[in-house]
Amino acid sequence: MGLDDKIKNAAQDVSGKAKETAGKHGDDEKLQREGEGDQKKASLKNAGENVKDAFK
Repeated sequence: MGLDDKIKNAAQDVSGKAKETAGKHGDDEKLQREGEGDQKKASLKNAGENVKDAFK
């Protein structure tokens, strides 16, 4: 996995955590779910990149 991809995935994860936290504190379920979704997407991207790296 390239450093650029790692940075992008980490940024998406952090952004998702911030959205989730803001949603919890602001009683905004939509924002909370969006944050959780962003975190899941980042995790899936990382897993996909790890698989690609394993076959290099």
